[in-house]
Amino acid sequence: MLESVVQEETTGCGIASVANILGHSYSEMKAVANAMGIHASDKSLWSDTQHVRRMLLNAGVETSKDEVPFNSWETLPDLALLSIKHHQEEGKNFWHWVVFKRLNNQPFVLDSASYLPSNIRTDFHAMQPKWFIEVKHA
Repeated sequence: MLESVVQEETTGCGIASVANILGHSYSEMKAVANAMGIHASDKSLWSDTQHVRRMLLNAGVETSKDEVPFNSWETLPDLALLSIKHHQEEGKNFWHWVVFKRLNNQPFVLDSASYLPSNIRTDFHAMQPKWFIEVKHA
């Protein structure tokens, strides 16, 4: 049965997304992130892509070098980090991290937000990704 990691901190979506990709619990991934100097309380975790890239690279997982503009759900790679809920605070871009996966040609999104009725989402019309980062090997 498919499960999704739920973030244990309001700002822990980046840590939870990496945990979802690597198959770790939130607390395991948080310990790794903290040891790397990455903390959920740091707003740059959801305004900069380098933290999630570093956590994945630390686990031997390669990502695309650039953020790729989102065109359609059909054209996404089988595994990707997506940025949704874009907004600006004091002129700086922020977003919520989620994971797009396609298993056996079935697409879904692992969304770690604790307030959702289900963290495995297929309500694609309700999400409006701005761009994605391809995850090449997990």
